[in-house]
Amino acid sequence: MKRSYHERTKEFFINMGRKHKPLKGLAIAGLAVSMLLHHFIEYCRRGSKRFASAAFILLCFMAGNSFAFPVFQDDNGFVSGNEHLEAVTVTAESDITFANEQQVSYEDIKILEDEDVLDIYNEAELHGMEDADKYLLDDIINSDQQGTSDQEETAVGTVQEENSGKCVEFSQEDWQLVLINKQHPIPADYTFTLGPIKTIKGEMQCDERIIEDLLAMMQAAYEEDGIILGICSPYRDLNWQTVLFNRKIKLYMERGMSYMDAYALSSQTVTVPGASEHQIGLAVDMVSDTYQELDAGFADTDAGIWLKEHCSEYGFILRYPKGKEHITSIEWEPWHFRYVGKEAAAIIMEEGLCLEEFWDKYL
Repeated sequence: MKRSYHERTKEFFINMGRKHKPLKGLAIAGLAVSMLLHHFIEYCRRGSKRFASAAFILLCFMAGNSFAFPVFQDDNGFVSGNEHLEAVTVTAESDITFANEQQVSYEDIKILEDEDVLDIYNEAELHGMEDADKYLLDDIINSDQQGTSDQEETAVGTVQEENSGKCVEFSQEDWQLVLINKQHPIPADYTFTLGPIKTIKGEMQCDERIIEDLLAMMQAAYEEDGIILGICSPYRDLNWQTVLFNRKIKLYMERGMSYMDAYALSSQTVTVPGASEHQIGLAVDMVSDTYQELDAGFADTDAGIWLKEHCSEYGFILRYPKGKEHITSIEWEPWHFRYVGKEAAAIIMEEGLCLEEFWDKYL
């Protein structure tokens, strides 16, 4: 019977150790190595099916994750144009290219606001989407749409009197209190009706249920303190939100940032598409006739101070307050106000909460 290679090798080292005592140590080492190699080969042979299955799973995992990389997301405009990725072709519709690798001082990079993104594109490039126009109270009054200010003020006073000293219960199902952020995108079954606010320059929209209180707040600021408030970007559809977000990423990358850093910084000033309160018509950006920039300076204006002190009387809150960035994941925006209803707004503004904290405490 023919002996196997392993048996012959084993016999060779045993004989060598017996016949040549000075080589006994070397023979033992050779015997150990040969036996170890033999057992390893036998293990691989008997487990070939297991190894093949593991290799297949690993291959599927790598293939699936490769298509999750932004370079393959052509539908969203994320296509690479980096000179280091010569195999990738840039299409005409691409909005974003990979920045050349370089050392970037992020402290020197200016935080881009919405106007910075939209100003470099004309209306044709925006495909007819609404630009970031500001609509002042005068524009609304002169369009003959403002004829119910007295009724609105009476309604506000009545609600406040009815709720004084009254324990109010809040519900997560209340449309006024819906929580929209990066962790809580717009629910698939969320529905609302847009209502128009006509102005001299055109028409803007928001959830029709907040229009009365919104106009009452603007009217009160003018009648009480002579402040002429304006509205900017009330309702944004998904397409417009996507344009803002994607193009802000592109501009940051053109300044030398990596895609991931540009994405993270962009998400601090523009909410991720599908997770924006503007998309459900409950958020408005406020300006005034004397200050129409959406930046931190608005907080020190008469309009910014008045809104912070009185917005809750009309159901609005300062959505992204200073010092709450670690909770909201959005930078301080003294111009961004969100409708939550008068009862919740009074508590939020009085206790200095953000909406996330109100949910944790009362819902």
